[in-house]
Order: sequence, then structure tokens, then C-alpha cells
Amino acid sequence: QVQLVESGGGLVQAGASLRLSCAASGRTSSSPIMGWFRQAPGKEREFVAGITWSGSRTYHADSVKGRFTISRDNVQNTVYLQMNSLKSEDTAVYYCAARFGNLIYTTSRGYDYWGQGTQVSVSS
Repeated sequence: QVQLVESGGGLVQAGASLRLSCAASGRTSSSPIMGWFRQAPGKEREFVAGITWSGSRTYHADSVKGRFTISRDNVQNTVYLQMNSLKSEDTAVYYCAARFGNLIYTTSRGYDYWGQGTQVSVSS
């Protein structure tokens, strides 16, 4: 089991930055893959970024590439999502997710553990 708690969401203006955090606990010694997803009202949950536990591999969705960066601090067991140049279309609830394995999946059904989500709202 892995427990995930997100924080760092908020209301910002377009062009601003936010950093989301996801604190992981439980079976982190088994090196889970970590991912960030988001879900806007009326839309399906979509992949944003993923990272291996070692941090050696990352993958970002095209819609956020160059603006968002996923990283991790294994001492703190925390994964981050640095979001720069935010746009109104980035408004969504952002979820942290974890899975055990070697691959960064880009579909939500590939992840077994989820946080409660944190709201990010970007005003234009």
C-alpha cells in the first residue's frame, strides 16, 4: 500500500507559477512509479507527467511540455510538479498517483494508488 497526500494548489492568474507536492508513505521502499494527472469539470482524467522512483526517467504530456516539470526528493519521499506559465486551460483538480513496475503509464487505469487531489484554478 502507498498513501499519497497532495498540496500546493490554489488560485493564480495566467502566466503565474505553482508547485504541487505529493508526500508518499507506506511501501515506498518498493520504488513505485509516480505520476501526476488532472481532471477538469466534464472531462476525463488526463496524464500530466510521470517519473521513476530513481528520477532517472521522466515523461511529460505534450500539453505541458516546456512549462511543467516533475521531480522528486527521495529523502522526503515527495514528488513535485513545478508548473510555470500557467494557462486557464490548466484549471483542474490535480491528482498524484503511484504504481509498481518499470514503466511510466499514461493512462489512469495503470495506477493503483491515488491521492485526494488538489484544486488548481487559473484566471485569465
